[in-house]
Amino acid sequence: MAVREVAGLPTPTSTAPIWLKEPSATLQGHRTTADLPALADVVVVGTGITGSFAARFLKARQKPGTSLVVLDAREACWGATGRNGGHCQPFLYTAAASPGVAEFELATFAYLESLVKANDIPCDWTSLSGVHTFLAQDLFDLAAAAVDNLERSRPDLAALVRIVRPPSDTDAAGTGTGTGTGTGKETLASLRIPHAAGAIVQKHAATLWPYKLVAWVLEQLLAQFPPAEFNLQTNTPVTFLQQRRHQDESNSSHPWLLTTPRGTIAARQVLLATNAYTSHLLPAFADLIVPVRGQVAALVPPPAAARGESDDPIALGHSYVIMDHASSSARDDYLAQRPVDVDVDFIFGGGRPSQRGQGVGVWNDDELEEPVARYLRTNLSPPLDLTPHDTRVASHQLDEDGVPPLDATYEWTGIMGFSRDHHAWVGRVPASLGGGSDDSDQGGLWLCAGYSGHGMPVAALAARAVAEQMTMTTTTTTTTTTTEEDVRAVVEDTKLPAEMALTADRVRRVRESCETVLEADQRGWAAHFPELLLAAGHLDPAGKGSSVSVPV
Repeated sequence: MAVREVAGLPTPTSTAPIWLKEPSATLQGHRTTADLPALADVVVVGTGITGSFAARFLKARQKPGTSLVVLDAREACWGATGRNGGHCQPFLYTAAASPGVAEFELATFAYLESLVKANDIPCDWTSLSGVHTFLAQDLFDLAAAAVDNLERSRPDLAALVRIVRPPSDTDAAGTGTGTGTGTGKETLASLRIPHAAGAIVQKHAATLWPYKLVAWVLEQLLAQFPPAEFNLQTNTPVTFLQQRRHQDESNSSHPWLLTTPRGTIAARQVLLATNAYTSHLLPAFADLIVPVRGQVAALVPPPAAARGESDDPIALGHSYVIMDHASSSARDDYLAQRPVDVDVDFIFGGGRPSQRGQGVGVWNDDELEEPVARYLRTNLSPPLDLTPHDTRVASHQLDEDGVPPLDATYEWTGIMGFSRDHHAWVGRVPASLGGGSDDSDQGGLWLCAGYSGHGMPVAALAARAVAEQMTMTTTTTTTTTTTEEDVRAVVEDTKLPAEMALTADRVRRVRESCETVLEADQRGWAAHFPELLLAAGHLDPAGKGSSVSVPV
């Protein structure tokens, strides 16, 4: 893959995630008006969590009569948000390296949790703890060092995490240590990871049905606003974006032209909530946001009945991140479980080292890779203890490596947008990167994208931040609902971290000091965990290597 290859459009067909098995009757094939409007005050491209929440926050701030058109190349929420792992978890124990980012992720989590509860959104939101499992001792040592640093620099954040060590490392049979808010009684065995080198337990995590959250947001907007003020057009890919260079009085107020197979729409402002596909419309971002394909499976858990306990399936009670390394590759898998009274399926994603080129530069989600599918079916247990799975399977059911596979009910791929410096890009696009004039008026091209596979605890409030910038105000101009008032206090003082601000200076620094996404992927496991290395004091903040020796 060329380092600066431009992404294509989302493929017309795609693999089928579990999240899209119950599509919204309102949103399927929805076009608010039969024809594409010729003009709009604002056009948002993308209907994932970023685009939908950006539309929500924009409409809360726009004056009555302001027209907002939302476009998507496929059905609503058919991209990464509708294809992710179904979990939301702030990354806290590395906060010593970037505390502002951790605080922002915590605020985003709190906002989503409050919004779901206040509005009774039917998206299966389940709050629980998150278990970051380290299979390699050197990785766990880095994580423990990161927590130690956090306790010194930000004890308030350190109080939200716990270190769980093997029995030989503790005075209390391997129970959790640290200043965290957990019970302190967790052990690796009780967390179902008895052979791990260690774990970090974070209090704030959740599982959810992401498509249904986004569908609720879009359905609310369609119900609340007339077509002249909110217009959703699905199956309308934007094939080209340009700014009029020679403007006259008839077009100066709508300088941006978006070309689609159904016609052209002119806009005063454009927000690209396009994540992995950003470089298709902004080629200058080809080295800053790179598409990376991930693969996920919904796996049937083994029954606990075989252990003589009950007829109920195994219930994990946590979500998991599983980290390991082997020579030049990294294991960075994730696991969530559907509510046991609904689907019970394990949602297991990862296995990128089994992909061709680790999926870097791939933007089509219309195929599965069998080596990854086999990995996902056979590499959850171990490390996770799913007793009695191993004893209940006859030898003829073992796969070629002698590992008993779990059955998959759904398997799918999705495209992540990996940022070159691992942080999202939020703000006005500079003229040097394809944006319009850098003056201070409210016109222009805006971007909110590049979450590096970590969008759920970031995107909603990143969308709020860019909506505030686009409206040049922090106060609402339209009436909000009571339930919105209930959750507003959660995020009232939350500011976008400097690390995420889209500026020409940041672009210059990143290109000068950071490896490209492809180069970092080729360098090996250490490049996959930069926040961990930074928080432990093992990586130069420039991101181009380590200040001390790191394990390889």
